[in-house]
Parts: sequence; structure tokens; C-alpha cells
Amino acid sequence: MAGDNPWFKNPIQNYNFGSSSSHDRHGLVVEDQQEENMMMIKEQDRLLPIANVGRIMKNILPPNAKISKEAKETMQECVSEFISFVTGEASDKCHKEKRKTVNGDDICWAMANLGFDDYAGQLKKYLHRFRVIEGEKANHHGKGGPSKSSPDN
Repeated sequence: MAGDNPWFKNPIQNYNFGSSSSHDRHGLVVEDQQEENMMMIKEQDRLLPIANVGRIMKNILPPNAKISKEAKETMQECVSEFISFVTGEASDKCHKEKRKTVNGDDICWAMANLGFDDYAGQLKKYLHRFRVIEGEKANHHGKGGPSKSSPDN
């Protein structure tokens, strides 16, 4: 499971391979204990909130269905790992292209590149519709409609 994977728990790669500092269990050199502690990501920061995961799961089930805590936690791990996996692929693409911002097109590309073609196609359609709607909203606000900085919005 992702929670047992030290690379998932510890993705920051500020290692010094040439120092005489102590080695961690993976053979990597860590400058000091404080730096090692900073590299560990809290579980609450690497996982989606379990309440949100449970709510999404509940939406697809019949109204009287129950979901065990174990099922929610398993799904929480899976979706968090999936998001990290896809985002990492998109980030690598951006890095190679010397860009700092990952956008929706990069996520669609990453999903297709990782073999999730069917999902990537659906996501591209959703992204296109989203951009059309956002464009319409921007045009509406620019043509005498309420401005975005209005206190009513």
C-alpha cells in the first residue's frame, strides 16, 4: 500500500550523497535529524480528507448502503496515490518543457500517457466544457454584468 512506500511518504529529494552525515534506512545521506523530520510528510497532508472520500463513495451507492471505515481508508489511500501518480507524470512533462505550472491539459496528457486513455478522453471533454463556461462567465461580467470584485459575488 502507498502508506508503506517510503518514497511516497518522503518525496522531498534534498539528499546529500557526499557528506559524512548519517545514512537513513534507504542508504541516502541526511544532513541532520531536523532535516530528516522535515522531509516526512504528515499523513493528513498527503491524503484527501476521509469525509470527502466517504461522501463521494456514498453518492454512488443506494441510500441505505453503509461503508466501513476500512473501505473509506483503503479508498482514501488509493485516490491519494492515484492523484500523486498522475500529477507527478504531468509535473515531469512541465519540468522537461521548463514550465512551472501544471495545467489541465498536462493532467489529461499524463493520464493518457499512463494508460488511462478512456479517462483522459472524458477529462478532456469536461475541461473543454469548463473552459467554455468560464469564458462565458468572463464575457458576461465584462459586458455590464456584475464585476468579480463586487461584494455581492
